[in-house]
Amino acid sequence: MIETLLGLVVALLVVASTTVIGRWAGIAAPILMVAVGVGGSFLPMFDDFVLDPEWILLGILPPLLYSAAVSMPAMHFRREFGAIAGLSVFLVIGTALALGLFFMIAIPDLGFAWGVALGAIVSPTDAVATSIIKRTPVSKRVVAILEGESLLNDATALVLLRTAVAAAAASFSFWGAVGTFAYAVVVAVLIGAVLGWLNLTVRKRATDPTVNTVLSFTVPFLAAVPAELLGASGLVAAVVAGIITGVGGPRVFSARNRLSDAQNWRTVELILEGFVFLFMGLQLTSILSDVEKAHEGIAPALLIAAGAWLLTVIVRAAYVAPLLALLSMSARRVRRLQPRLETIAQRLETEEGEAQLVDAFARRGRRVSRGTVRRFGPRVTRGLADIRYFQEAPLGWREGTLVVWAGMRGAITLAAAQTLPEDTPLRSVLVLIAFAVAVVSLVGQGASVAPLVDALTPAGSADESREREKEERRHILELLRERAADVPAPDRSADLDRARAFQVESDYRLAVIDVQRRALLDARDTGTFDADVLAHELAVIDAAQIAIELRTGRE
Repeated sequence: MIETLLGLVVALLVVASTTVIGRWAGIAAPILMVAVGVGGSFLPMFDDFVLDPEWILLGILPPLLYSAAVSMPAMHFRREFGAIAGLSVFLVIGTALALGLFFMIAIPDLGFAWGVALGAIVSPTDAVATSIIKRTPVSKRVVAILEGESLLNDATALVLLRTAVAAAAASFSFWGAVGTFAYAVVVAVLIGAVLGWLNLTVRKRATDPTVNTVLSFTVPFLAAVPAELLGASGLVAAVVAGIITGVGGPRVFSARNRLSDAQNWRTVELILEGFVFLFMGLQLTSILSDVEKAHEGIAPALLIAAGAWLLTVIVRAAYVAPLLALLSMSARRVRRLQPRLETIAQRLETEEGEAQLVDAFARRGRRVSRGTVRRFGPRVTRGLADIRYFQEAPLGWREGTLVVWAGMRGAITLAAAQTLPEDTPLRSVLVLIAFAVAVVSLVGQGASVAPLVDALTPAGSADESREREKEERRHILELLRERAADVPAPDRSADLDRARAFQVESDYRLAVIDVQRRALLDARDTGTFDADVLAHELAVIDAAQIAIELRTGRE
């Protein structure tokens, strides 16, 4: 017991120190943690260290994916859903099949089914590893695509792994596999949606920020565990619950609860991410020992892993190139709608224009009221915001290169490998190959992605981005001033005593903050402003509200 506690304390200190050292040295902390773990694996106490994969798949990944989904702008997820879905499903399947053929040839005694199983293990990018790219000044569209992909592709990979293992037992059915995948996703989405709604409903009534945060820690597990018990994807359930919480939380939770959640979840993310990579490195000697006991060659396995890693990059590049071409074509088609949408938006600003739109519908044989036409406003605004979003951040060969190179493997690969049945042919070798691919991907791509971003970023783009953010903030401040003017000014007459005047002024400021927050959230839902700039302004408003509530002694 004491040894376990000391081990956890040391692990926490390692996570904290490597994070600080990584920021100081300009090295991604996950890479340092893997290196520390690999070094620690040679200590006698870690000779037989093996972490139960269920701890990663059900203990660590659900809260990490949930937290990432909460913080990911839902508008970005919607806008990039086509790319995210393609990368999460079709690329994973294509990569697994290509790797299955490669492994069948490279390991003659393996067979295609087990090769596809290993390919499914290696194919998904890792959400935790992908966090490295978020620390670079890369295009926000690239970050949105990579983050969304890593949130969803685990489900495809794990279902494909189960299917390949079943096929190896001569019980494969194509339509059965399709049905299994559809069932795993649909049931997970339903469970995640229900848990997300319950999360908002229950925590809305929990006024104590500490209790509220404790409840939030249970949500990813309450979503993931039932989904897994029903044979669905627990990770997708946690992601869906996180997305719903991220969308509804700012309208439902109090400012104190949002601040408490953000601070505590950042701490949890740091600890869990650190543990994932640290434990990943600590298992090296155990994996090597298993290969030696099975009298299999380590060097050939590492050579096969290098080939598999290279193939994952090639297949990813072959898929991403036409994908970006299709996205560019789609963006051009949407852009043609801009003049029409701008005309409709202008007409919706006046009663005369609304009447013209009603007449235009009537000429086409459709009878609509002015109220119905007026409800088109948010949709038109959202459409124009989408067009501006695609225009300001087009996806070219530079962004495509980063999407390819930043698709890193990580702990999910090793955890999935260790779920292979004990009677799997050459099981220890397959686990070593998965481990080597993950390490090569994480260290090689993770260490070089920041220099690659710097090399591919055009000169002056950083200044343009800063100017664009300044312009966004200026427009947001104008919106906030307009909404503040809608709130009736309080009675500031001189006959009010000091305590009453303070109370009146505080009530007025809280009313202004409430109106301003609703305006910002409406702008968020229509995509009018940059998501990161909006998040910053919402945090500023929350801080102002908390300060007022503390001064007035309100909960």
